[in-house]
Amino acid sequence: MIEHEVLDTGLGDDDDDDFELEETYDDQLPDQRYLDRELSWLAFNQRVLELAEDPTLPVLERANFLAIFASNLDEFFMVRVAGLKRRIVTGLAVPTNVGRAPADVLADISTLAHELQLRHAEAWRSLVKPSLTDAGIEVVRWPDLTEDERSRLYDHFHSHIFPVLMPLAVDPAHPFPYISGLSLNLAIRIRNARTGRQEFARLKVPSMVPRFVEVSRGESGVRYLPLEDLISNNLSDLFPGMEILDHHAFRLTRNEDMVIEEDETENLIQALEAELMRRRFGPPIRLEVAEDMDDLTLDLLISELDITAQEVYRLPGLLDLRGLFDLSRIDRPDLRYKPHVPTSALAFQPGDTTERSDIFAAIRKADVLVHHPYESFTTSVQAFLEQAAKDPHVLAIKQTLYRTSGDSPIIQALIDAAEAGKQVLALVEVKARFDEANNIVWARKLEKAGVHVVYGLVGLKTHCKLVNIIREEEGVLRSYSHVGTGNYNPKTSRIYEDFGLFTADPQVGRDLTRLFNELSGYAIEKKFKRLLVAPLHLRKGLLKLIDGERRNAAAGKPAGIRIKVNSMVDEQIIDALYRASLAGVPVEVWVRGICSLKPGVEGMSENITVRSILGRYLEHSRIFAFENGGDPQIYIGSADMMHRNLDRRVEALVSIADPAHKRELLTLFDAAMSPETSSWHLGPDGVWDRHALDAEGAPLKDIQDRTMAQVQRRRRSRAVR
Repeated sequence: MIEHEVLDTGLGDDDDDDFELEETYDDQLPDQRYLDRELSWLAFNQRVLELAEDPTLPVLERANFLAIFASNLDEFFMVRVAGLKRRIVTGLAVPTNVGRAPADVLADISTLAHELQLRHAEAWRSLVKPSLTDAGIEVVRWPDLTEDERSRLYDHFHSHIFPVLMPLAVDPAHPFPYISGLSLNLAIRIRNARTGRQEFARLKVPSMVPRFVEVSRGESGVRYLPLEDLISNNLSDLFPGMEILDHHAFRLTRNEDMVIEEDETENLIQALEAELMRRRFGPPIRLEVAEDMDDLTLDLLISELDITAQEVYRLPGLLDLRGLFDLSRIDRPDLRYKPHVPTSALAFQPGDTTERSDIFAAIRKADVLVHHPYESFTTSVQAFLEQAAKDPHVLAIKQTLYRTSGDSPIIQALIDAAEAGKQVLALVEVKARFDEANNIVWARKLEKAGVHVVYGLVGLKTHCKLVNIIREEEGVLRSYSHVGTGNYNPKTSRIYEDFGLFTADPQVGRDLTRLFNELSGYAIEKKFKRLLVAPLHLRKGLLKLIDGERRNAAAGKPAGIRIKVNSMVDEQIIDALYRASLAGVPVEVWVRGICSLKPGVEGMSENITVRSILGRYLEHSRIFAFENGGDPQIYIGSADMMHRNLDRRVEALVSIADPAHKRELLTLFDAAMSPETSSWHLGPDGVWDRHALDAEGAPLKDIQDRTMAQVQRRRRSRAVR
């Protein structure tokens, strides 16, 4: 376990060390001061759905947002709803963050989730699908096909689909089959021609086959048929001699959250592998069925799956709209966002006579702040590690890995470095949710190449994004460091908005050296200079900074707090922000997802504003800015304001030293909070109001488009010089 006796983050050494988390205040904050986190998450997914409903967006992007909504909701049920149900079943029904019984929250979730899923289905049926048709991309159903098209599709069915189908009968000799989570299935009722008895069969729609089958292509456009339509209209070939009475689509969601009991002697990899096997057979928590499913079939499914009527979702049209991700194969750039090619950060662009930038030389000149995906991950983070792997002067590479792609050049760079004889340490978080199996595979690959692989700490997830490279220069060892807000994943770096700081500051290097020693060995670090590290001192450090703004405001000094996170849930942090607001501190919170903070409440949070921005890129960076009496202190890093990040994860924030970098981050905040920027505004009642048009009905500015344009302008001005 990480244990720091003293934390030095530049917060001051005179009177800050007596700050206590249990410090008492004269104010009395009201009891009902938080928004329910689960309902707030559903509100976030509603914002995603609103993008799909927006007719001003390119239609293939709208289809993609429908798929994102569906995927998000699946994970919400597999983790959050599953957690609530587990607490109820086990009798550990601890009240939620707003003091309500989990059973009551579960009922509210069911009501709102039903409404959202119906709205989602309607958005596809009446908004996105017709718009795709107008653009020449038509998704048709079986009755819409001509006889010639049906004949051609019948041939396609037998050559490409029929061989992989596996119908499973249910009768006294064949028990009800296991239904895997998130699979799309057909429930089929048949009559045995020989005995006259009615039987039931289940047929899984194969997930390895494209969800939409091309019907025709011509000048007028392309037509697709859902795969389940093709299968369900050729069932007689699967059940020869049987009469097909009825068939309906259904889909099951299971509890897929991980619960791992760890102790000091347990092999974490073996425990994870056992838990992954158990997760496949997690209890059902949601059953989605076609709107026209008959009661006989539905009653059979409810009985066999041991699920309640509240957990059944009758939906019109297609089930599992994650399948709309498959439409990304369509080559219609006119129906997408205009392409953006990330540019190299100015510091990493090669000079007039240099074919390739020397990353280390650039970092030696000054700290470099890179903003992904506007600026390239490939020519910054990836190039940093690839150059280190090849550089004979590099002696050691240390890196944390939370999520990355299986074919990642990051992994290959670490392997190349180890094979070149360098010391390489990879701290792999194999408990990264839903990436566990993948992480185990490539962690073992790293081990085989000679990389020192550490699987994290007992009881904690290692979520920080850190690289520390040790290079020998003229007989002296120098550290080159990277501290980021996002994962070392080249694929998600193209769609996740994140920041990364590259620095050769010896103090950051010492901080990271100490932290890596603590993560991989038994060192107990006492002090960091430019880092705030969880689990023991990040919370305390942030509370000090927030309280410092409260005290500055009370003393008449300049004060202000700006926080950008994915989630704002932690009660201690929220209460500290309320107290800062009561003292007159302007507080601006930019949150992508969950927010339990209530802004704009008289006598509590009049000075707090909360905004959310969603768009073509997933806002993922975490920024913490404090006015500090006119000398701003700014941190970036990996931590959200949630209990798990502050108490059960290893997280790291790094302070920003370069004044130009501080201005860049504050300017970004100015744009995000501007009334001229398109965003959602949170009200004290928990309702998010979208502000996308000005008073004259003209579109407000898109901050992501604005940032892209700024980066391109910087690149052009560099080229002119």
